[in-house]
Amino acid sequence: MIQTPLPSDRPTPLRFPAGVYGVTPGWEDTGRLVAAVRAAAAGGMRSLQYRSKHPDRALRMAQAQALRAVCTELDVVYLVNDEWAIALAVGADGVHLGRDDGDIEAARTALGPDAIVGVSCYDDLDRARALLVAGADYIAFGAVYPSTVKPGAPRATLDLLRQARDLVAHLPALRPAVVAIGGITPDNAAPVAAAGADALAVITGLFDAPDITAAARRLAAACAQPPES
Repeated sequence: MIQTPLPSDRPTPLRFPAGVYGVTPGWEDTGRLVAAVRAAAAGGMRSLQYRSKHPDRALRMAQAQALRAVCTELDVVYLVNDEWAIALAVGADGVHLGRDDGDIEAARTALGPDAIVGVSCYDDLDRARALLVAGADYIAFGAVYPSTVKPGAPRATLDLLRQARDLVAHLPALRPAVVAIGGITPDNAAPVAAAGADALAVITGLFDAPDITAAARRLAAACAQPPES
């Protein structure tokens, strides 16, 4: 697993970086994506998930490869959404799996024992418990706030994030991370981090911001605050 340094108020080493976790919007313009990722990394984004639902697999492959290159250059941990085959082809650090995207064991067999495998847990703590046993490197909950990307997504409350943090708090280092996603912006990020999210996964609130670097910087500042005791 990739061991990443954390702010001093989050001392337990994680299997996945704490902080800003960018998730790409569905842009077809690869150059625009790369430029946006550079801007986000300049503001403190520490990890990136390539997420595209475009029907053209060749475009998805080309974008995944371009983003792999820039993330390597910028020392940003890089995952691919849904498709471990693309993650394998481009040498990504790992994959993010939703409910219908296959299981952790198959992804890890394909990508190797050191790959990061993150999972969507929606609003379901029982799913999170099962996937922690299966070896998830992070458990992601959301939507925390109403989401324009997935307006019908289940809602994960801040109290649920506190319970999720309790699930991993007793685990030894390197412990799995808790990730929050859904409607998170620089203006509303602080309560999410305070509730226990190690990383904040952000699409619109980061990449649609007028100043991507400034948005990333504000999100990173929210992540750096100590969680509620």
